[in-house]
Amino acid sequence: MKQKTLFIIALAALLLAFAGGVLLYSTQTENQSAQLPEAQRAVLVRMHSPSLGKSEAPVVIVEFLDPACETCRAFYPMVKKMMAENPDRIRLVLRYAPFHNGSDKVVAMLEAARKQGKFWPALEAVLAAQSGWVVNHAAQPALVWKHLEGLGLNLEQMKSDMNAPEIANIIGQDVADARTLNVTATPEFFVNGRPLPSFGYEQLKKLVDDALDKEQRR
Repeated sequence: MKQKTLFIIALAALLLAFAGGVLLYSTQTENQSAQLPEAQRAVLVRMHSPSLGKSEAPVVIVEFLDPACETCRAFYPMVKKMMAENPDRIRLVLRYAPFHNGSDKVVAMLEAARKQGKFWPALEAVLAAQSGWVVNHAAQPALVWKHLEGLGLNLEQMKSDMNAPEIANIIGQDVADARTLNVTATPEFFVNGRPLPSFGYEQLKKLVDDALDKEQRR
């Protein structure tokens, strides 16, 4: 009877160890699949990428954004809220993925506004007024200008600057990097180099929370 009990205990321990091994393997496999290859990580952030938050923040959210994208507009305040709830711990880096017709011109406007030190106010004004310049899912750049009034911008200078070759190069580089990273829709997020396992706010928040917890434990 004692031998039978010992056998049952040993079998249970073996099954428990096996289950633990399977769980560990599954977790490791999931973590590996979530980690971008080094070649892709290298193109996540460029020197020209606009960013918000402390440069030394431990958590970096990289967002590929199209100013004509409704979901990008919806997510922007959510990301800002996460940053406000974790002061100095999150940095947002924006990359451009102007997939909607005409939105590359709106991106050029934003870059022209950046030359005047007004990138973030211009972006927020453009997103807030999105329904006024996006028609049938296509951007109408001519309708954007009136929404930039009142920001202290020199609009005539912007019209000249937005056609500068360096701005075209920035947009071209971001589009090329989006292709390298297999970005096919916006917004697309990466948190400390990890893509979302599936799209959604809860998925983004979990990645951010996990990254914050990991940094806090260091």
